[in-house]
Amino acid sequence: DRVLIRIKDLTAEKADEVVWVRGRIHTSRAKGKQCFLVLRQQQFNIQALVAVGQHASKQMVKFAANINKESIVDVEGVVRKAHQKIGGCTQQDVELHIQRIYVISLAEPRLPLQLDDAVRPEVEGEEDGRATVNQDTRLDNRVIDLRTSTSQAIFCLQSGICQLFRETLIRKGFVEIQTPKIISAASEGGANVFTVSYFKSSAYLAQSPQLYKQMCICADFEKVFCVGPVFRAEDSNTHRHLTEFVGLDIEMAFNYHYHEVVDEIADTLVQIFKGLQERFQTEIRTVNKQFPCEPFKFLEPTLRLEYREAVAMLREAGVEMGDEEDLSTPNEKLLGRLVKEKYDTDFYILDKYPLAVRPFYTMPDPVNPKNSNSYDMFMRGEEILSGAQRIHDPQLLTERAQHHGIDLEKIKAYIDSFRFGAPPHAGGGIGLERVTMLYLGLHNVRQTSMFPRDPKRLTP
Repeated sequence: DRVLIRIKDLTAEKADEVVWVRGRIHTSRAKGKQCFLVLRQQQFNIQALVAVGQHASKQMVKFAANINKESIVDVEGVVRKAHQKIGGCTQQDVELHIQRIYVISLAEPRLPLQLDDAVRPEVEGEEDGRATVNQDTRLDNRVIDLRTSTSQAIFCLQSGICQLFRETLIRKGFVEIQTPKIISAASEGGANVFTVSYFKSSAYLAQSPQLYKQMCICADFEKVFCVGPVFRAEDSNTHRHLTEFVGLDIEMAFNYHYHEVVDEIADTLVQIFKGLQERFQTEIRTVNKQFPCEPFKFLEPTLRLEYREAVAMLREAGVEMGDEEDLSTPNEKLLGRLVKEKYDTDFYILDKYPLAVRPFYTMPDPVNPKNSNSYDMFMRGEEILSGAQRIHDPQLLTERAQHHGIDLEKIKAYIDSFRFGAPPHAGGGIGLERVTMLYLGLHNVRQTSMFPRDPKRLTP
């Protein structure tokens, strides 16, 4: 008949109540006839006291003090108001006076890393000589690292991004679809694909759900989105590249202009940012304790700059680049700083990219043939979405593919999907892990991938 209470619900309102709590032993400290424990559940923790008296013997105090860290216990105790705020615990106004304690799962005595070290800001560790945990150690022991309050907060917030993405698009009339990840040809015509054995032939892991999103638009679904894994066989060992990541993908037919789609995607991201501010302040504060960062800023409506304006801003800042040259990563980051200084926003759209730097399926600008109806979206100076109006005319699509030197036989299924009438449409793909990383101001996408895959990591 035990009812287990969540640690986050143990507040002063429950003072003097007898409760049952399940948690992990985060720390223990024996002192004379009493033992102080910190019990942890996800990103919440509470101080607990076992003291010799009516409900606890000396043996019970000794037993509690010797339970290995990270073991799971059930405790019965009385909630007591604290005489002063308890630093280092999320529940600062109360503590738990334990009457009974049961070990549910005993952890091994030696841990591969200490959770207190894993949540310590790196600057603090450097200043006082205390240990911090490097990234490889974290990822090699990911199950332990995911228990830290910081990791718990990151992935709760990331779950919120997916939830807000779905909520917003369903409210806007979009239909969620599921697309194949095993495909017969490279989705984007490139070589950066993983080949897999498929019975007596070969197949590929999808680089993008784009073909299938577009086929759904051709099938009159009008507005679709999907959430699922995306695979890129790029040997990119950078802070923002993964070989497998979660794509938040959108595709939409429009009536008059592709900016209808641009505005819809931008508004979806703004609704996500607003929802995170409203629902996840606790998680944001938890992450900021270890990784301090300025709050994420955005405008309504979203700032939209044309590519030529961005080039002009960079040239004014001393960068030498051509009108049809793509942005390098350093120039992207510099542009982000320039935009922040001028417009006070961390989120903006770059529109009308040069046609020469975009894929073959991108619709040329009808006014200026050197430009395209394509756009990227940026957070804190890094790209999180690449999108465009797609060419929906099979003849023009064939011409553009030939211009890019693409083997038409390999993309025959793609071109054929537009031969039976296709509405004008546009879309884009968002990297979930990048959005999480940049919203929280983190420095490596591996911090926001639960079990990251990159060219050098395939486990755990």
